[in-house]
Amino acid sequence: MDENQTEVVREFALAGFSQKPSIEAGLFVLFLFFYVSTWLGNVLIMVTVASDNNLNSSPMYFLLGNLSFLDLCYSTVTTPKLLADLLDKNKLILYDQCIAQLFFLHFVGAAEMFLLTVMAYDRYVAICRPLHYTTIMSRGLCCVLVAASWMGGFVHSTVQTILTTRLPFCGPNRVDNFFCDVPPVIKLACADTFVIELLMVSNSGLISTSSFVVLISSYTVILVKIRSKEGRQKALSTCASHLMVVTLFFGPCIFIYARPFSIFSVDKMVSVLYNVITPMLNPLIYTLRNKEVKSAMRKLWGRSGLPWKKQRP
Repeated sequence: MDENQTEVVREFALAGFSQKPSIEAGLFVLFLFFYVSTWLGNVLIMVTVASDNNLNSSPMYFLLGNLSFLDLCYSTVTTPKLLADLLDKNKLILYDQCIAQLFFLHFVGAAEMFLLTVMAYDRYVAICRPLHYTTIMSRGLCCVLVAASWMGGFVHSTVQTILTTRLPFCGPNRVDNFFCDVPPVIKLACADTFVIELLMVSNSGLISTSSFVVLISSYTVILVKIRSKEGRQKALSTCASHLMVVTLFFGPCIFIYARPFSIFSVDKMVSVLYNVITPMLNPLIYTLRNKEVKSAMRKLWGRSGLPWKKQRP
């Protein structure tokens, strides 16, 4: 066997969803709709926040704009390749491309986890310390927290990628998913992966689970600290969209990464949920429940010269 065994396997075959062209043609149309909707929704939020002075100066919407950018990046890591493979019988991906996809998937995914945690802290300060909100959540601190989220994602992804590339791949090359990720890829290694799998589960599983616990705990603290019924209802209204995003994103991640990879098979529908559907739903969840964003969109639409159908109150 070659000394550098990772060079033996030069490409992987992605399992995809089905070998029937009629089914894959329907899935192509469906996922293309999801991807286009993801781009339109998230770009609209980014442009709206950037063009409105009130939103752009607010820490909450500054973070929301960054979340939309991360959703775009996250969806783009896997969906274009998925769409191309639905039209191709040979769903192949080069080894280097597979590792790159794995790296950017965890890079952007972990950065989004950290950013959602930052957004929960922002809501805590806004609701529990409203008089000091603008002082605490200054633009400088927001930029530092966003940069820290990206840096945390980079460190996490680098660890995952290094552990994966150190494994020898010299035999099976069929990845049981529609993209390259840690669980299905390390199953193909020609070596005992118990220790590395334990490290990866500790890394990804710990980050996703601990972030989710911190987020839920922060919202619980917010509700406990608010005594009045009116204030609690307002807090629930403000945090409801965040809780929906958190549940949709962290639930599948914990299900995939916080359990032994070799024992459980990868659920492709769960992968579709957090890779394709959740980035599309985020802008809908935030805008449909947010009067300020909808008002800013109406102004933006009005400046474009196109009529906006006024909704009934």
